[in-house]
Amino acid sequence: MTESKRKALQIGEILRVEIEKVAHGGHFIARHEGAVIFVRHAIPGEIVEVRITGLDKSFARGDVIAVIEASPARVNAPCEYAGNCGGCDFQHIAIDKQRELKSEVIAEQFARISKMEVDVVVEEVSPALHWRTRYAASSNVSGELGFSAIRSNTVIPISSCPVLIPDIDFPSLSRERIGKSKRIEVAISSSGERSVAVMDVRKGREEKRPEVTIIEGGDFLNYEVSSAEGVRNYQVSQSSFWQSNINAPEKLVEAVLDFANLQLGEHLLDLYGGVGLFAGAALPLIGSQGRIDIIEGSSIATSDARRNFESEANVYIHTGDVAKAIRSVATADVIVLDPPRTGAGKPVIESLVKIKPRAIIYVACDPAALARDTGYLQELGYHLEAIRAFDLFPMTHHIEAVALYSPRKVS
Repeated sequence: MTESKRKALQIGEILRVEIEKVAHGGHFIARHEGAVIFVRHAIPGEIVEVRITGLDKSFARGDVIAVIEASPARVNAPCEYAGNCGGCDFQHIAIDKQRELKSEVIAEQFARISKMEVDVVVEEVSPALHWRTRYAASSNVSGELGFSAIRSNTVIPISSCPVLIPDIDFPSLSRERIGKSKRIEVAISSSGERSVAVMDVRKGREEKRPEVTIIEGGDFLNYEVSSAEGVRNYQVSQSSFWQSNINAPEKLVEAVLDFANLQLGEHLLDLYGGVGLFAGAALPLIGSQGRIDIIEGSSIATSDARRNFESEANVYIHTGDVAKAIRSVATADVIVLDPPRTGAGKPVIESLVKIKPRAIIYVACDPAALARDTGYLQELGYHLEAIRAFDLFPMTHHIEAVALYSPRKVS
């Protein structure tokens, strides 16, 4: 149907539609008289009533307000705030179905963006509830704690969150010490240490991080991560990145090391290396004859990495923009990269291919960015050898994947 014949929808309008399939970003696709609608809180195959909440040039947004014919996978949400809180968007879906839908999203993104067929099972990593060890929340003008509503800065007051580790759940926090209109960052280490940090809510597009007051705990937490090569301890500052799923560090280390197949004496380049999670696990495999270079943009994270590797003479840590810093690297046997949600991008991909590693291992939290960068790698002579996907964020649409690339063999 042409755009001129497409029905003009109105915000607030209520429609009955059939849900076709899952879309990237936690939405589901429906159509009404030629108009595409991205729907929240649905499941493919359902007949639902949808209220239109937003309009774009080529599509509309809507929320399910009534389920006429429910999917067998629809369940009662374990959280009373589901549908209002912006933290979880899949609580209405049985956990096995959640993972199935996430597999479909990965396949669709690769088919659409990189024109490749990818069939991957999203693996269970943790229980569906009580898996989260780190989170950020807010207090409103009344001092009530909660998470922001979807696509909004409005704080939804919450008394308890079922995806959090109980030791850092909302009832354990002191409202009096936090205050009103604040951002709160809470974390717990593998040994039970807890950190609670408070800062003013950011205003506008303020780039500088607001001043942080730690009201509980020290300046950093200690995390132990086990691998086949032993146990390693990491110091992680309050504002440094660390995976939030309680089992994520060990699961990702296992996947990366399995794909890397590191040998004694090899050179590992660890891009967006953070505090050194993968570098620490790789050290026993490359031995004292090998070398690791960590490149990371956050000076706080690289300060942590220097503490974590202060006794390791063959680990070199560089603070700087990865796209610029990688240009000075001439060789490496294996490259691991764990970029932010936007992915590495073409300039970085072009630079790392020039290094000619025997293997590239890409850790990705966004399947669209991974599919795009896979396309760049394919064009530049690196073949997607294997991919694994992990359900690090149950009850949400988010997915983590680890992909292995190797140089394409020339016949």
